[in-house]
Amino acid sequence: MPRYRMTIEYDGRPYRGFQAQGALPSVQGAIEKAVLGFCGEAIRVHASGRTDTGVHATGQVIHIDLIKDWKAEVVQNALNAHLVPEPISILDVQVAEEGWHARFSAKERRYQYRVLNRMAPPALEQGRVWHVKKPIDAEAMHAVAQVLVGHHDFTTFRDMQCQAKSPMKTLDVAAVRREGEVVLLEFASRSFLHRQVRSMAGSLVEVGVGRWTRDDLKAALEARDRRACGPVAPADGLYFTGVSY
Repeated sequence: MPRYRMTIEYDGRPYRGFQAQGALPSVQGAIEKAVLGFCGEAIRVHASGRTDTGVHATGQVIHIDLIKDWKAEVVQNALNAHLVPEPISILDVQVAEEGWHARFSAKERRYQYRVLNRMAPPALEQGRVWHVKKPIDAEAMHAVAQVLVGHHDFTTFRDMQCQAKSPMKTLDVAAVRREGEVVLLEFASRSFLHRQVRSMAGSLVEVGVGRWTRDDLKAALEARDRRACGPVAPADGLYFTGVSY
């Protein structure tokens, strides 16, 4: 039974997250429906990681197992045809190597958070960025973000509904830069807690607009208390950008 490894992108706005939830719209459910329409097989899509309601992806990785040995390009073209008009695109399909798994073989996951920093609200990117009017100091954010890098107890930046066994995580990258009117926050780790990225992004924007200092972020991290977290950034600006294996 061949296993197909796929890289996909999607607009998260119409979905209640990646994971199938009964009759609620989901990315997983839409792809499984497309597979059924393509080859008649009722299968389960496995992903490198879940995304919440409204969160987008430019480099999500998934796999499916099919009975018939199809050519990779046939699978890609057929699924994209059956996904119309869903805002989901199969960017790449490969036959996976023996033992490879989209989730369990992953060594690093990457996220990007986009903040539109200007007075005027977004028109073309509505629902795809967090709009912040107050001027943001991206360089200050980057410097302070380094407090988060390393192995820490991230309880402060962990959603109350998180099901992870431990709040201990190792954050490999926390980088912030400005590109014109957009402030980009980038994070990389082997795995993240539920809403960890949005929680860190919201607290770092507090630094960027001058309400928090390095000491404030450090104190929040060391508090190991969800109540010490800054405002949680909205789902609009969050993108799952890639996975390393």
